[in-house]
Amino acid sequence: MKIQFLLLKRILLCLCLISLSVCERGFIRSSLKERFQKKMKDLPAPTASSDLSQSITNPGDYVFSILHQDLTRYYKIHVPKSYDGSVSVPLLFVFHGGGGNMDIQSNEEYYHQISKSEEIGHIVVFPNGFSEYRSGKIATWNAGNCCGESKKQNIDDIGFVKSILNHLTNKANIDKKRIYSTGMSNGAMMSYQLACYMTDTFAAITAVAGTDNTIDCRPSKPISIFHIHAKNDDRVLFYGGAGSSFTDRTLITDFVSVPKTISKWVQLNECNSSPKIILKNQEVQCDEYSGCKDGVKVKLCVTEDGGHSWPGGEKPSIFLGGGPTSKAIIANDVMWDFFKSQ
Repeated sequence: MKIQFLLLKRILLCLCLISLSVCERGFIRSSLKERFQKKMKDLPAPTASSDLSQSITNPGDYVFSILHQDLTRYYKIHVPKSYDGSVSVPLLFVFHGGGGNMDIQSNEEYYHQISKSEEIGHIVVFPNGFSEYRSGKIATWNAGNCCGESKKQNIDDIGFVKSILNHLTNKANIDKKRIYSTGMSNGAMMSYQLACYMTDTFAAITAVAGTDNTIDCRPSKPISIFHIHAKNDDRVLFYGGAGSSFTDRTLITDFVSVPKTISKWVQLNECNSSPKIILKNQEVQCDEYSGCKDGVKVKLCVTEDGGHSWPGGEKPSIFLGGGPTSKAIIANDVMWDFFKSQ
């Protein structure tokens, strides 16, 4: 009887210790979250100009703020050294991933967009998604069924893009037939939004590591689509669904698969259902669907590895995990080859 009592006492003690450990972990997580939120709230707003009246004639980097739906929104612009305003140039929108911001996406260390702008001679704009913080950090895009606070609050990100376009097409010499969009993850999903709802403006999009999660897609005309994805993407899963690294499922969705995304656009563009393999080796396969209406194309490049990343770039801290970035293709190079072919 005494032995049984001691055993029961030990079991109860262990249960108490386990419960205490759970409470402690919960307290630590809560404390860290509060500290992080306080740190974010204390960060200053980006230094930006609200004067949209001046023409953009000089090369360099610009940051603008604009009031849209009573919200102050930001975007960064890079104008290449070759630009003098005398010749119209292409414009590329580059949308950051969920939890990122315009500074991360424009960071040359990660995505090499600035050097590509200098090489090609196009103007590149990095819009900042909706953020609860005045700094614009931890931002997301309302891309239909995803993501974060932008989706929850039904932020008008398409209207924001239209405002940026109105500014740039009036103040810089933009070739209106060569306006493109690309993005990473949630930014890729935002590019699909534009393909659905701003087809008259954008000539083509390239989506990297983010599928089409739009709600009611009705493009006014065919549009060329290029999708790049890793087979082992651990966040936006290739065959559909969200990876286990998302702890708060209310901020995301059950992501549409890559095959379903491509099938959708092949049908919308009335392309041949059987693609032509244009590149294949142990590291990557690229398929191209031709015969589409109005001469547009749908293209898919799938890398065997790379996880949730931009091929040829480097992963910022918000996307760490899933192995190193794929070097099988350089996303910027194949993207611009695709844009030029349209």
